[in-house]
Amino acid sequence: MKVLHTVQGLGARLGGLSGCTSELLSALQNGEDTFELLTLAQTDGDKSLGEGAIWYKPVENDGLTSFNFSRNAARQLRQSQYDIYHIHGLWQHIGHLACHTARHNRKPYVISPHGMLYPAALKVSYRKKLPLLKLWFERDIMEAACLIATCDEEQEHIRRFGYTGPIAKLSNPVNIPSVTGQLLARRRETIDTEPTGRRRIGFLGRLHHIKRLDLLLQGLALSRHRDDIELVIMGEGDETYMRSLRDLITHLKLDGNVVFKGFVSGDDKYRQLARLSALFVTSDTENFGVIVPEALLVGIPVFASINTPWHDLEKYNCGWWRSNSPESIAEVIDSLFSLSPSELLEMGARGRTLIVRQYESSTVASGMRLLYNWIVGKADKPGFVDTLIR
Repeated sequence: MKVLHTVQGLGARLGGLSGCTSELLSALQNGEDTFELLTLAQTDGDKSLGEGAIWYKPVENDGLTSFNFSRNAARQLRQSQYDIYHIHGLWQHIGHLACHTARHNRKPYVISPHGMLYPAALKVSYRKKLPLLKLWFERDIMEAACLIATCDEEQEHIRRFGYTGPIAKLSNPVNIPSVTGQLLARRRETIDTEPTGRRRIGFLGRLHHIKRLDLLLQGLALSRHRDDIELVIMGEGDETYMRSLRDLITHLKLDGNVVFKGFVSGDDKYRQLARLSALFVTSDTENFGVIVPEALLVGIPVFASINTPWHDLEKYNCGWWRSNSPESIAEVIDSLFSLSPSELLEMGARGRTLIVRQYESSTVASGMRLLYNWIVGKADKPGFVDTLIR
């Protein structure tokens, strides 16, 4: 079986979509089947996450407009012959081309929306998305052999959008670098030497208004322990938004509490996470949020808003799944001071166990292979596939 994946780009700075796509392709490589990824080559100096991989098939980037219309991608797809086409993300020309090619070749295709059918996500640049939806993507979505949801919430949003075909619930794959286990072991050895009177909390991700960093800053300002808290912000964003954050920090008199680290990646990302007492994910909406398992892997408990699918944080006592109001955030920040460094470490360690058991890349890749085999008629329907009774 030959499967072609498509995604707009695979730059390291593009965030979760490129990261989880490259991780899935890497995890799928074991076995007789062929898995390849077609994408536009990076032209902005950003490192490609697929560089050197056997599955990485970039074409020269000739993308035009925000839709990234590409003749090179169209030419490559016209010459393609695959058994299944797997599209990652929406609203980009390369994804529509893959759907069109699959239909022309009478082959099935699946779509991983990666949260792009959430109501809040649809509202972003809606005037640009609406004509694309009417011209191409509504048909692309409705005629897919299967859509892939990473959680129950995403499955519900896909159904509300109007899709009535099969939906497979498969989480994003999580890579577990050896450095994460090493950092956790080192923290266990040195936990008694950590200071007990100060806490360092963090944010990791793209700096964008839907991440609601303003709520995190307001919660910090309300904390009874604000003088003993350092907030480390890791990520990059639009300059206008960055200025608004700095203005808010000054307005809330938090200049001495907040540190901007910029973009972090690789082992340095895990080292920065391992220095925290807790990570805060206060997003208005979040599909899977790979930053949550990244923190848990080094034994750091996580606060995630109830707008994310991470209710397992409460279920497994490895974090907090709460309202992302400033008052709720302040309450959790204050609770950090009632827990010792070793208690916080054990909370995060329970989270690592959860990630290793349920979200490790090879586990997700095995599920994806079962899905592909079902779609081409070589296997029974997997239990994680939902089909509506009509």
